[in-house]
Amino acid sequence: MRRRMAVPPPPVTDLAWSADRARALGDAMVELWGELLERLPELPVNRPFAAGDVAAAVALPVPEEPLNEEALLAHVRELVFEQSLYAGHPGFMAYVVGSGTVPGPAADLIAAGLNPNTGGWRLAPGAVEIELQLTRWLAARMGLPDGALGQIVTGGAMANFVGLKCARDVRLGPEVREHGVRALPPGTLYASEEAHVVIRRAADMLGLGAAAVRAIPADAEQRMRVDALEAAIAADLEAGALPVAVVATAGTTTTGSIDPLPAVADVAARHGMWLHVDAAYGGAAALADDLRPLLAGIERADSIAIDPHKWLYTPQSGGCILVRDPNALGRAFHADATYVWLDESVRQGVDLAMFGPQFSRGFAAFKVWLSLLAHGSAAYGRRISHDAALARYLAELVEEHPDFEPMGPPRLSICCFRYRPAGWQADEAALDRLNERLLTTLQADGRTYCSNAVIGGRFGLRACITNVRTEAPDVERLVAVAGELGHAITGACGSRASAASRSDSENSGSSRRPAR
Repeated sequence: MRRRMAVPPPPVTDLAWSADRARALGDAMVELWGELLERLPELPVNRPFAAGDVAAAVALPVPEEPLNEEALLAHVRELVFEQSLYAGHPGFMAYVVGSGTVPGPAADLIAAGLNPNTGGWRLAPGAVEIELQLTRWLAARMGLPDGALGQIVTGGAMANFVGLKCARDVRLGPEVREHGVRALPPGTLYASEEAHVVIRRAADMLGLGAAAVRAIPADAEQRMRVDALEAAIAADLEAGALPVAVVATAGTTTTGSIDPLPAVADVAARHGMWLHVDAAYGGAAALADDLRPLLAGIERADSIAIDPHKWLYTPQSGGCILVRDPNALGRAFHADATYVWLDESVRQGVDLAMFGPQFSRGFAAFKVWLSLLAHGSAAYGRRISHDAALARYLAELVEEHPDFEPMGPPRLSICCFRYRPAGWQADEAALDRLNERLLTTLQADGRTYCSNAVIGGRFGLRACITNVRTEAPDVERLVAVAGELGHAITGACGSRASAASRSDSENSGSSRRPAR
C-alpha cells in the first residue's frame, strides 16, 4: 500500500501583524499618550459618571471582522479622554495610589512585546535576573541582610498574603501544606486595629480564618499598643492557641502612622513569632533621608510588603514581598510536576514560580526597574520627601483657615482634616454628615480630588500625596475648593467667608510654598 503524503495546512496570518503595522499602531498610541500628558493638568480629575452611560460608550460588542484603525483609535480616545478618572492628575490626592512614572508605560510596552514568563528562568533569563536584582536592592534599602530576596506580585494584598503564608508554614510546620490546619492548635495573627483589611483576608485564604487576626487597640497616634499586644498573646497562649505572626504596619492607610517597630520586634522575638511588616505605603520612606529614621526597626522583619505602585509612583500593578530568608519562600511554595521537568545538567538560575503563588508570571518588575534606572534613587528620595513636605504645608493651610480643623498631625504624606464652618452649632454627628456630603460634592466637582478618613469615630477629609505632579498650588486649590463647596452646601457662613474662599480659589497658585 502506498503511503499518503502529509499535507501542511495553509498559513493563517490574521493575528501575526508585520513590524510596520505594529509600529503604526504603536506610534498612534504614543501620540495619544503624549497628548494625555500635555492636557492632564487642564483636564478635570473626575466627572460625574453613570455606569450605564460608561458601558454604552466603551463596552463595544466584539466584532466578527476587525475594526479599522480609525475606529480603533476613536475607541481608545473615548476611553482616555471621556471615560476615565485621572490618578496621575496633579489634583488627585485620594487613596495611596501612585501617579505613574513616564518610563513605566514605556517599560510595559517592551515587557508585553517580549512576553516573557518569569516563572521559569530559562523562559525569561534577563527578566528574572532584573527582578532578582530589584528585590535585592529593595531588601537592602529596608536594612535586610545580604541574601534577602523577594518577588514582584500584584499588590499589597498578595504581598501580605505571601509573607503570612511563609509565617504560617514556618510556625505550624511543613505538614500544614499537605494536611491543612484542622489537626493543629489554632494559629493566631496580631495586627493593629488600624491595619489594612487585607490582613484578615490573608488569614481567611490561609485557612486560619479571619477571626484568627487579633485586632490590637491603637494609641492616640493610631499606632499599635504594645501592652495590648502582649496581653492578647498571653491570653491566646493560656487558651492553647499558637501565636504565628505579628503584623506591624509602617504607614497606615488612614493616617500614615507607623507602629512602634522596635518594641513590636522585641515582642515577636520573645515569643518566637514571625515578624511581618506591612510597609506597602510607608516602606518607600527609606529612600528619603529625612523620613528614613521613622522606619527604625524594620530591618528586624522576617518579611516586608512594599508596593512600588504606591509611593514609588510606578503604574499599576506592582507590589513586592521581601523575605529575610528566601528559603522560606521555597518551603512555602515549591511544587513538583512532571510537566516542569528539566535535566539537572542544564538547570540554571531561579525559577520564581517555585517562590510564590503564580506559575505564569509577567514582567511587572520592568516598569519599576526602568523607572529607577531612568530617575536614580536620589530623585526618588527628593520627591518622596517633597510629598511629605506638601502634606505638612496642607496641614498649615488647614490650621490657618477659619472653616477647617486638623484631625491630627500630618504623617508621611497624609493630611486629614475636617470641615467645621465658623459658627457651627450642631452636634458632631451632624458635622460628620456635612463632611460626607462635602466629600461627595468635591469628588464630583472635578477640580480636585481627595478621599475620607474616620478617626476616633469622626468623619473627615483625607489627602494622600503620592503624585509626582502635585505641587503647592494643587494643595492650595484643595483647601480653596473644599471651602467654596462647603459654603455652598451650608449657605450659612456669611458673605465675607464666601468671598474669602472665592479669592483663595482664584489665587491658588500664588501663595506660600512648603518649606523643604
